[in-house]
Amino acid sequence: MQLYRLMTDVLVGPVCRLLYRPVVEGLENLPPTGPALLACNHLSMMDPVFLPVVLPRQVSFIAKADLFHGRGLRGRLVAGFVRGVGMLPVDRSGGRAAQAGLDAAVAALRAGRVFGVFTEGTRSPDGRLHRGRTGIARIALASELPVLPVAVIGTDALFRRTRVPRIRRVRVRIGEPLDVSGHAGGQDDPLVLRAVTDEVQAAIRALSGQEYVDVYAGGRGGPVPEPAPVWPGVPAQGSQPKVRSTTTPR
Repeated sequence: MQLYRLMTDVLVGPVCRLLYRPVVEGLENLPPTGPALLACNHLSMMDPVFLPVVLPRQVSFIAKADLFHGRGLRGRLVAGFVRGVGMLPVDRSGGRAAQAGLDAAVAALRAGRVFGVFTEGTRSPDGRLHRGRTGIARIALASELPVLPVAVIGTDALFRRTRVPRIRRVRVRIGEPLDVSGHAGGQDDPLVLRAVTDEVQAAIRALSGQEYVDVYAGGRGGPVPEPAPVWPGVPAQGSQPKVRSTTTPR
């Protein structure tokens, strides 16, 4: 917690707020106390930086397990950082190893923490919203919590064709919680997991205005036959939900 606040309040946060003037919308949807499960799109390596900066509560993410066991000076510094800011390790090899990461996420939620999941599993390679991985559904159903869809907008433009970050305003939109209790007990049913995940992706798309493609980002798992599904009640691309806008609460 101390390292987390050192980063968000002293070292990183002030610079981000000064240069990028981040705006958060729908902050009233984040509960002030107790567990909260965030489901986020992923456009840039800066996404897990801006979310902690704009949110008043500490948020934890899953990070690949290799980062927690680095060698050499650089590896040890990275390992210390990811541990210090409350990230949780997950083994990307799949199977029971990956389940351990999901169990850690559920345990964090049951302890009353805020936990964030980048539902695509990796950064979008083209700025579009890709098919979601079912980890978000497994965590939501196991923890018996609603899902808060979150859209980060503008971070993909910061490093586009340049190694020096551009100065662009970044926006974060938090939607209303999605109640998935109607699927209770379905965490071992692939059809239920896919239905919940698709519902979450639809809510993120409504917030972000991204084009949706029913293909996994990063290529793992292969393409899914198109056309992409059409979700009832989801605004057309580019339309936005009605949420109250505030400046970053710091």
